Amino acid sequence: MSEAEIRAELARLRQGRDGALANLVRLLYPRLQALARSVKNGGGPPGQLGTTSVVHEAYLKLVDGAAFCPEDKQHFMAVAAKTMRQVLVDAARARARQKRGGGDSTLALDEALAAVRGRADEMIAVDQALDRLGALNDRLRRVVELRFFADLSIEDTAEALGVTPRTVNRDWRKAKAFIHHELQATIGET
Repeated sequence: MSEAEIRAELARLRQGRDGALANLVRLLYPRLQALARSVKNGGGPPGQLGTTSVVHEAYLKLVDGAAFCPEDKQHFMAVAAKTMRQVLVDAARARARQKRGGGDSTLALDEALAAVRGRADEMIAVDQALDRLGALNDRLRRVVELRFFADLSIEDTAEALGVTPRTVNRDWRKAKAFIHHELQATIGET
């Protein structure tokens, strides 16, 4: 995959050309699988979607969803990560409806964020916390999506959001504190 090919497909996608999204996914497929592994954290309980399934389900959501015009590869990967998160949350909700399970009583934030990738209840709790965070401050929500779900560096996140790395660091700390508080409140209820 060359960067020139990726830029060309991004331009075709922005122009609304047929097949551009499929070609872009084909070009970025190894990176998308790595991203899915990162979002899933390499596994989870039996019956959880596999990496390939997450990528394919995300692709279907992107195809079926409203047309979007990614500005660059980072923006596309951020949208893909968010879509993968939605796929995993939807699957977690379906599993939770079938069978309710217990949760850990207390978790450090980083452990909770890592653990949530594989457990339905915690995935749903993080998704709800992100929704509440987004209602208060959408940029903080986007920082979490880019840093945690898209696995972007501080610098890449800053570039994607059009802010400084210092701002991303500050937002990341605020977002983690908010999510930690929300998860502690949720976990304390179970």
